[in-house]
Amino acid sequence: MSLTGTPFFLTSITLLIVAIVLPFALWGRIAGPPLVRGLARLLMLLFAQVTAITVVFVLVNNANNLYDTWGDLLGTDSHVAAAKDLGPDGMGGQQIKNEPKQIQRFRPADDPRVGPGVRMTDLKGRISGVDGEVYVWLPPQYNDPAYRNKKFPVVELLPGYPGSAKSWFGSIHAAEQLQPLMQRGQVKPVILVAPRTDLLAGADTGCVNVPGQVNADSWLTVDVRKMIIDNFRAGDKPHSWALAGYSAGAHCAAKLALSHPDRYRAGVAMSGYNDPALERDSLAGKDPKLRVESNPLHILKSANAAGKPPRTALYVSGAAGDGYQAGIGLRGLAKRPTTVTLQLIPANAGGHTMVVWRHQVPEIFRWLGMYLRA
Repeated sequence: MSLTGTPFFLTSITLLIVAIVLPFALWGRIAGPPLVRGLARLLMLLFAQVTAITVVFVLVNNANNLYDTWGDLLGTDSHVAAAKDLGPDGMGGQQIKNEPKQIQRFRPADDPRVGPGVRMTDLKGRISGVDGEVYVWLPPQYNDPAYRNKKFPVVELLPGYPGSAKSWFGSIHAAEQLQPLMQRGQVKPVILVAPRTDLLAGADTGCVNVPGQVNADSWLTVDVRKMIIDNFRAGDKPHSWALAGYSAGAHCAAKLALSHPDRYRAGVAMSGYNDPALERDSLAGKDPKLRVESNPLHILKSANAAGKPPRTALYVSGAAGDGYQAGIGLRGLAKRPTTVTLQLIPANAGGHTMVVWRHQVPEIFRWLGMYLRA
């Protein structure tokens, strides 16, 4: 039974009802010695507690798209087939232009909560050694005959940790919000791509490559990117690509955009952080060397020192103490052509929640439209 499916939700509700009714029906009717009666009543109370907690968990999980599968929840799934040392460029000495096309079969998303038009595929990353699902939504113009020879920009959407690849569609309602805006010409049409980022049991990859463990950077910036270009009318230049994330995904969006200006033009970071150690399960945060190297401040500072400030536009939003200071630090280091747009979120806007990030969708995609072109 699927963790996020309707059958499990209805089953948990039914069990909770049973757990509530049982004590009322049987409390005074239990026969036997006092010890037996006491034990039976204790078990009924425990059953009620467990079912109540289960219902709350299901509601929270479904609302926030935290865990997709039982394997994600229990930490029994790994999506890493191999994790070779791919070197500083994350390519392992290979060239994308020499790689054969990877044509994928897409099917409708397996969760109706993501909304209409979202498709998915199971991708085996040839470079990264990562296997995972990727969700794709095409703008309304994509199938318009007037655009049949046009390519489209792409935005990779990254969730927090733990987080499902479906969260941008199911909880933030990005496609639902953007479709009418794109139809009216208020937002530039873009392809939305949401790849799996929960790759290792009980660990946040921090979107880094760790030989022997996971090549999360290469999965997102090489394999997923190439697959989209191979299968859709997507631009293949840096100015056609951007990343957007919230929480841990915000850290990844800033880190990857600054690290790979040859692949991405822009990055959106909502309620994120610079120091990966702020996420206690981060692989990068637990490794002293990676902790420094994957900090966007260090990446930007090193690029400036080398005389090569990245041609990267960042949009950083957050409340005081929840992402805003991270943006101040990045803006203070930005040298042209690097730019940082900073947005302060009011303290009473809703905290570190989907509601806050959902409300920012129209604004961040209008901003992205200034930098992306096919």
